[in-house]
Amino acid sequence: MAVLVASSFVEMLLREDKAWAPLVVSVSLVVAACLLWRRTSPLAAVAVAFGALLAFDIARIVAVDATGLQSIAGVLVLPYALLRWGAGREAALGLGIILVWLPVTFIATPASPAEWVAGYGFFLFSAALGAAVRYSTSSRVREIEQVRLRQRNELARELHDTVGHRVSAIAVQAQAGRALSAADPERALATLITIEEEASRTLKELRALVGVLRDGTDADVAPRRGVADIERLARPGGEVLGVRVQVSNDVEAVDSAVSTALYLIAAEAVTNATRHASGATHVTIDVTASRGQVRLRVHDDGEARRASPTPAGYGLRGMAERASLLGGTFQAGPEPDGGWSVDASLPLTVRAS
Repeated sequence: MAVLVASSFVEMLLREDKAWAPLVVSVSLVVAACLLWRRTSPLAAVAVAFGALLAFDIARIVAVDATGLQSIAGVLVLPYALLRWGAGREAALGLGIILVWLPVTFIATPASPAEWVAGYGFFLFSAALGAAVRYSTSSRVREIEQVRLRQRNELARELHDTVGHRVSAIAVQAQAGRALSAADPERALATLITIEEEASRTLKELRALVGVLRDGTDADVAPRRGVADIERLARPGGEVLGVRVQVSNDVEAVDSAVSTALYLIAAEAVTNATRHASGATHVTIDVTASRGQVRLRVHDDGEARRASPTPAGYGLRGMAERASLLGGTFQAGPEPDGGWSVDASLPLTVRAS
């Protein structure tokens, strides 16, 4: 806006014909001001800006011998804003206002048929561009939400498996405690302590993951993989990209949800490297733990890549979403010396909300 205002005053000062200067400058200032709220109120911005231009052009036809400043070309932004941020009804009304103004301005300033076509083309192209950007943005938002939903579904299945397994263990311990209560009270008491600890861990994980439960779908009761299964990703290489895995012993006690997340992130990273790491010969997977965090690092030795390994980056986005849901962090990108690295840091135990 500041550029349009400044250019309006400079152009007015440099013009030889300064007749009707206050009116001409006022119209330009109104157009510039409307650009400030083109996103929040696109229809109002279009109505005020093109209404001012329409009144000015009618005045030019009737009595005023003046031409507008070049800075009013800023109105070309408004059809884009109208289709980009306006609702369907607002877009229709706004386009109607613009289409009413166009023939009036061509009458005020006589133009050839080619200029008429060009004028309509500029404004319709601006509107079409806004509609295309809006559609593209909306499609990407929907796809991102689908990625997030898939990750929540995965966590919900993990919750189902974890709670089912632990409650089954509690039931078995309770049956054993009841059988021992008369013959060996001390062992029965120890069993009750075990039940209490197991129930506490189950409730803790339940509270941490219940916020991402799925809505209206059935749980998949298939066994979930974890940290121990990461070592199964190792392979010697040859025709297929080699994978070296190193898992420290102190990460085996992580919560099941964290364990499964580590495996899924590692597996996805290896899959991406296999498909997209040009010139790579091997992938290294390192899992270590320190200060209450477990860190996963997956690195390939392929050629440096400037973009994400998948066209839309949804594999990486899914990994990042999974790490975020468990209170962790995720980074992925090219290394200065070549190759691609995936780094995820998750808490050893999920925190109850």
